[in-house]
Amino acid sequence: MADTGDIGIGSVIRFNGDLYQVVEYQHRTPGNLRAFYQAKLRNLKNGKLAENRFRSGEQVEVARVEYKTMQYLYKDGENLVVMDNETFEQHYIPEVMIGDSASYLKEEMMLKIAFEGDNPILAEPPTFVELVITYSEPGVKGDTATNTLKAATLETGAVVQVPLFVNEGEKIKIDTRTGTYVERVK
Repeated sequence: MADTGDIGIGSVIRFNGDLYQVVEYQHRTPGNLRAFYQAKLRNLKNGKLAENRFRSGEQVEVARVEYKTMQYLYKDGENLVVMDNETFEQHYIPEVMIGDSASYLKEEMMLKIAFEGDNPILAEPPTFVELVITYSEPGVKGDTATNTLKAATLETGAVVQVPLFVNEGEKIKIDTRTGTYVERVK
């Protein structure tokens, strides 16, 4: 057991019988009242957000979580198949654990998977991925003057908005957290 001062953003706690990840965490000291911690928690089973206030010094059960870097192999229905590179053991991870970032995954990418015991509870894709554009309208000379964007289809099938000067066949860097174009890769 830990108290509320020991946890922070990204911590995994057991709250009301379920596992939650702390998304936002603030210490508040309103006027004449006692200090408390305001927390926004994400349920790891269904992804729903919940807010809760913890008293300062309140006991909280921190879950024992082990992080492993695993290689993404392929998609199997609603699951992603990943492999531990040390033991070559394969695990099935529900695609909803990764969320919208799953559309940027391609084979052999490394994912960060959190396990509680033998159960996968959390999966994080790489923050930035480099993908090739398979289809895009051709750019016209002089299109770099404005900040207008066009749709581009990537090798994984995802569609992102890119500047007009980016062409088909070029490799670009994508931020998987927001799904936005970052830069061209040389």
